[in-house]
Amino acid sequence: MPKDFSRFEEHIGIEFKDKTLLRQAFTHRSYLNENKEAGFTDNERLEFLGDAVLQLAVTDHLFTLYPATSEGDLTSFRSALVNTQTLSTLAASIGMNDFLLLSHGERKDTGRARTIILADAFEALIGALYLDQGFSVAERFIAQKIFPLVAGVVAGKAWLDAKSRFQEAAQEHTSITPTYKTLKESGPDHNRIFTIGVYLGKELIASGEGVSKQEAEQEAAQKALTARGWD
Repeated sequence: MPKDFSRFEEHIGIEFKDKTLLRQAFTHRSYLNENKEAGFTDNERLEFLGDAVLQLAVTDHLFTLYPATSEGDLTSFRSALVNTQTLSTLAASIGMNDFLLLSHGERKDTGRARTIILADAFEALIGALYLDQGFSVAERFIAQKIFPLVAGVVAGKAWLDAKSRFQEAAQEHTSITPTYKTLKESGPDHNRIFTIGVYLGKELIASGEGVSKQEAEQEAAQKALTARGWD
């Protein structure tokens, strides 16, 4: 059954001039693999554009909000605000999951792969907003959804590098430096998912997944901090 994207427009309070842009923002590559006659394209180019718009809007906001903060800390703040988990959670909160155009196989997957798909779709939506209505509207949308998270991220120290924190804690409590090992690689070449384990000596403490080894290592370190009660 065709998706009624007008319901999504009503939900976010924005009506698109070009409806094809909105549909494209929700179209995953896998859907077109099963529907080659669809006559439209996937959301990967919009995601690329939306990522740049999102980075600029968040960077400008943080630069203005924290005039005395170093470049390194501002970068960490931004990373915590635009990471896969944050964007996926925001996408789910505005109902994007109900409108995704996916293959039958992807529709059944509700794990890490869906998290990545939702985060990518959120960036694609921002890209579509930018093309359809300009930077000011896209920035306003970002301000509504992401800027309210800034204070909590900064106060809760969610921006700190999990690998660094786990290494410091591990050396303090055990005098052992953590090591990381790739446990699994899955998915097609254009959308690899890495599973990384973090070890203290020969003991596997936790594992994490991500679209890059760096992201998977960060998730593994964060889980390890929680598992050991060092967070």
